[in-house]
Amino acid sequence: MLVNRILKHGKKSLAYQIIYRAVKKIQQKTETNPLSVLRQAIHGVTPGIAVKARRVGGSTHQVPIEIGSTQGKALAIRWLLAASRKRPGRNMAFKLSSELVDVAKGSGNAIRKREETYRMAEANRAFARSLIHEQDLYILIGKESREKERIEIDRYISRNKRKGNGR
Repeated sequence: MLVNRILKHGKKSLAYQIIYRAVKKIQQKTETNPLSVLRQAIHGVTPGIAVKARRVGGSTHQVPIEIGSTQGKALAIRWLLAASRKRPGRNMAFKLSSELVDVAKGSGNAIRKREETYRMAEANRAFARSLIHEQDLYILIGKESREKERIEIDRYISRNKRKGNGR
C-alpha cells in the first residue's frame, strides 16, 4: 500500500527505490529495526475517527464518524506521505525517513494532522447523533466531563426541535 501511494506517473521501481533508501536512512539514524519504526509511525498516526461533510437543510456540517482500521491506515499513510512531500530536503527518501522518525518519536506534521482531525471531531460532536451512537463517540474522543456535554447536546437538540428543525 505504501509503494502504490508513493508512486508517481506509474514508476513503481522508483517508488521501491525510495522506500528502500528511506529504510536504510532510518537504520542509520535510529540504529534500530526500521520496519518497527515504520509500524510505530503508521500506528501513531492512524485515526479512530474522522469528520465527513454532510448537508443538513441549507448548511453543511462536519459530522464525526468512526472509521475502521483499514481506512485509518490508508489515511495515516496518506498523511505521512503528504507531510513528507512538504518537508524541505534533498530527496524523497530523506524526507520520508525524517518524517517517519519524527512521527515515531511523537512529533511531526502527520501527528499534527491527526490531532487537528480529533479537535474538529470534538468541536462538532453535537452533529454526531445522526450517524453513530453518542457513547461510541464519547469513548473515541475520551472527554472527562461527559455528563455535562451530554446535557449540552440534549439542549441543542431540544432547541432545534422547538425551532422546527428537529428530526
